[in-house]
Amino acid sequence: MEQRITIEPVTRIEGHARISLMLNQAGAVSDARFQVTQFRGFERFIEGRPFYEMPALTARTCGICPISHELASAKACDQLLAVIIPETAKKLRRILNLGQLIQSHALSFFYLSAPDLLLGMDHPPESRNFFGLAANDPQFARDGIRLRQFGQQVIERLAGRRIHPAWVVPGGVNSPLSETARAAMLSELPEIKQLIRTHLDRFKQSLHQYEEYIRVFARFPSLFLGLVNSEGHLEHYDGRVRILDGTGRMIADQLAPEDYQDHIGEAVEPWTYLKFPYYKAQGYPDGMYRVGPLARLNIASSCGTPLADRELTTFRSLEAGPVLSTFHSHYARLIEVLYAVEMIETLLADPAILNTQVRAVAGVNNLEGIGMTEAPRGTLIHHYKVNSDGLIEWANLIIATGHNNLAINRGILQAAQHFISGATLREGLLNRIEAVIRAFDPCLACSTHAVGSMPLIIELIGPDGAVLDQMRR
Repeated sequence: MEQRITIEPVTRIEGHARISLMLNQAGAVSDARFQVTQFRGFERFIEGRPFYEMPALTARTCGICPISHELASAKACDQLLAVIIPETAKKLRRILNLGQLIQSHALSFFYLSAPDLLLGMDHPPESRNFFGLAANDPQFARDGIRLRQFGQQVIERLAGRRIHPAWVVPGGVNSPLSETARAAMLSELPEIKQLIRTHLDRFKQSLHQYEEYIRVFARFPSLFLGLVNSEGHLEHYDGRVRILDGTGRMIADQLAPEDYQDHIGEAVEPWTYLKFPYYKAQGYPDGMYRVGPLARLNIASSCGTPLADRELTTFRSLEAGPVLSTFHSHYARLIEVLYAVEMIETLLADPAILNTQVRAVAGVNNLEGIGMTEAPRGTLIHHYKVNSDGLIEWANLIIATGHNNLAINRGILQAAQHFISGATLREGLLNRIEAVIRAFDPCLACSTHAVGSMPLIIELIGPDGAVLDQMRR
């Protein structure tokens, strides 16, 4: 008979999920599923609300990457207003986004994945966490805290608070940057730049230790999707879509975000609350693609900043074509942090960053708006339709973790088939399957949204863990 191994909860990720591994009679893994067990449904929550509430309201989807939702939402609302926001407001939004990128990537690498990398996959689980890491390597832990702190302080100095600020608004931002805040950020940038360069070098020197993981942590050809600017450089705030295949061949380039529905379809399965976006031209599920730091470095012609471009050259020497292993997302995150530090420095050096004209004011001029940005975990889409009073009538959110869903499921299957058999089951092997998920750095609170008829299962569970009753929709 078929056997099932369940890993629940998946630890050191944002949100709630389980991994189900199906074993055949010989004890080999025949299938694997990444099952998201929470549902948010913000598309329905926001129906009937005025559009101008959307940046602050949809930011409540998540406490780790609220800035991404604020920005994608605000860009959709800019389209509803039919305005071009002031150039200074655009630059301030960019800095805000880069601050979030730094804090989120630091959280992913130093807090969530480093315990596996530095302590080992088989380290006792009770101390295989950030506290165990801090006891083992205090300076490494302090550096991770400092990098995340800087990213959070960028957000606070611009927007007034670190989590769920209401500073990004339709038409721009609420207030200009102060000279005091600008000077404080500029004064800290040399320290932060040196910190990230130190840890980037340290990680590169350690790669030989992880050769087995590099081979089997979601390493396979796929499409890669993300935003680039008009010159093909790395872009996180305001670009157009580029798609490469697993050989590095350009599939599409400079696609308008407003046309995303022509290229991206969404499927659902009855065993998870996470949607399955796919590239329409190749169908479901063959149109699997990946987004996020690995995809962005694969598709970009260059980063556009000197230190990050040097690191990108080294990164691309890992393979003849695109870098295929999702394990290297850890590497890509560190390069993106360096890029973010350089870009913040460049943007803050522009005297115009202190201009006080930071918001365009208008009423509803369009009944539909689409905003697309690059969140830390990948491409984020907010799509709204409103009535003439500006009330939301329909919304669709496609989140980075959703874009990666097909690849996540294939990745845990690849790793499980490598590490797991019925005769060799132990906790450290199961942790390796979880570590594949951590390499993708999913944000599940953000990602569970509705399309079509989503499954709904309510279980009544007794004190002994037994399912007493169940209701399905």
